[in-house]
Amino acid sequence: MTLNEYKPGSAFSGVIGRTADVSAPAWPQPNRAKEGASNVLFIVLDDTGFGQLGCFGSPIATPNIDALAADGLSYNNMHTTALCSPSRSCIITGRNHHSNHLACLTNGSTGYPGSDGYIPFENGFLSETLLQHGYNTYAVGKWHLAPEETMSAAGPYERWPLGRGFERYYGFLGGDTHQYYPELVRDNSQTEPKKTPEEGYHLTVDLVEKAKAMVADAKQVAPNKPFFLYFALGAMHSPHHVPKEWSDKYKGRFDSGWDAYRENVFARQKEMGILPPNTILSRHDPDVQDWNSLSADEKRLYARMMEVFAGFLEHTDHYIGELIQFLKDIGDYDNTLIMVISDNGASAEGGPTGSVNECKFLTMFQTSLKPI
Repeated sequence: MTLNEYKPGSAFSGVIGRTADVSAPAWPQPNRAKEGASNVLFIVLDDTGFGQLGCFGSPIATPNIDALAADGLSYNNMHTTALCSPSRSCIITGRNHHSNHLACLTNGSTGYPGSDGYIPFENGFLSETLLQHGYNTYAVGKWHLAPEETMSAAGPYERWPLGRGFERYYGFLGGDTHQYYPELVRDNSQTEPKKTPEEGYHLTVDLVEKAKAMVADAKQVAPNKPFFLYFALGAMHSPHHVPKEWSDKYKGRFDSGWDAYRENVFARQKEMGILPPNTILSRHDPDVQDWNSLSADEKRLYARMMEVFAGFLEHTDHYIGELIQFLKDIGDYDNTLIMVISDNGASAEGGPTGSVNECKFLTMFQTSLKPI
């Protein structure tokens, strides 16, 4: 049965007679996507460097991301703003970060033009555009695109995900959060995890489950309606929290240190064709200590920090794989445009001695290294 429809704002196209038998109904035309329109999945990693994914020469196992790269395109000349909020604003609006008023993080705004943290509403989000074209729009995970002073129960909520074109949201509003005890928001309200860490809770797992549920909710009713899923993980931002069995998989793998890691990944990138064969490795960063100058205790500590990071990344890749497998299971993988991107490359927030407490870094507290 074909319904008589008319565009909203235009005149009623039906017939209103004296009785029902001489009348014809008509309905406002709903906002429908074009037939066969692709789903869109943006997977946004945090603080992940160019040489930390397997498909870019890393020794860290990322088979699911590698498979996406093998099945699509890999880019080796992208640029970021080197900060979370500015890069994310560029990704979701397609505009320069200064045009988005994000010369710095939303929680580091200066109150001057181009850096007050208030993204203009005329700078449309991809979610707002796709929503107008008949898409379901979901945001899951990190936001970090609302001014710090608006991220409370008092709002205003207009710069939260639901105010910027997303129909549903589950995640955390700030720049980072605890992976076992996160500060979570569902739509416009604070919520709590359904499990404890002792019961197996981890934020990455939770985010993947919520993303799958949002898509499944709609697909079971409207299987041909496309979705835009902005999936922004807490990983690989600090704190680096992962079950011990994942980090223990990398025991001893980084004992040769960061200088060797850098040289080995660089060589692999040239072999893989990611870098031109005549590329020359840049000089050693003078702010980073020479590995061979460190004490045995320092080497042991820093190697373990990298083991934890590597385990966290492999764990993240594993659950990204679950999300991709879900799309395959429901028959939507081949009709989904998938983009995996990092917001700003590897982070130096730990400083030259590393850190297990980011608040110390943010308050300029100098950590003293003691033997373990």
